[in-house]
Amino acid sequence: MDAKAVATYRGMPVGRRIHVTGNSCSGKSTLASQLAATLDVPFVELDALNWQPGWVGLADTDPEELDRRLSDATAGEGWVVSGSYMSFSQRVFWPRVETVVWLDLPVHRLLWRVLARSWKRRRSKELLWGTNYERFWPQLKVWNREDSLVWWIVTQQRGKRRRLEACMQDPEWRHISFLRLGSMAEIDAFARQLELDPALRDGIDHA
Repeated sequence: MDAKAVATYRGMPVGRRIHVTGNSCSGKSTLASQLAATLDVPFVELDALNWQPGWVGLADTDPEELDRRLSDATAGEGWVVSGSYMSFSQRVFWPRVETVVWLDLPVHRLLWRVLARSWKRRRSKELLWGTNYERFWPQLKVWNREDSLVWWIVTQQRGKRRRLEACMQDPEWRHISFLRLGSMAEIDAFARQLELDPALRDGIDHA
């Protein structure tokens, strides 16, 4: 496919440098990997770049190394990034990003998904990043801020919305197209339409 081919959605150019962000368990990695396959560009998972064995995060222990990894992963002309890490993302690759896809699902759906996902991963002993495995029971300990994704989802939702809404109005990011998807139906429709878009299928140059 022509490297300059550009997808469109709702008449908006989506481009080939995309950041899929949102709260935990909103489906960022699933959608981002689908878009990367459709666009035939690399899929970049921020958690995979950040987490080291023993759940040691570079964001806390070596932020310069995480910056370097992000920069290397997004150096090409096309990529789809999954994750938040907003301070790092905005500093490293937002100056070149074309579209930010914001998955803004309601909290009750996110809570159900985190519990179902954690239970499934624990039972299957799915290896995540580095040598890390899912931990189910700590998710329920909402008083333990370091371990509980339940606590994280509930407490972060409002702040994430405020921050992304502010970004949408910020002149610094006027080069970015923001797409806010608030339900699974909207997410599925977006992924399906891009997959069927003639610009992607035939390599039409819309630049």
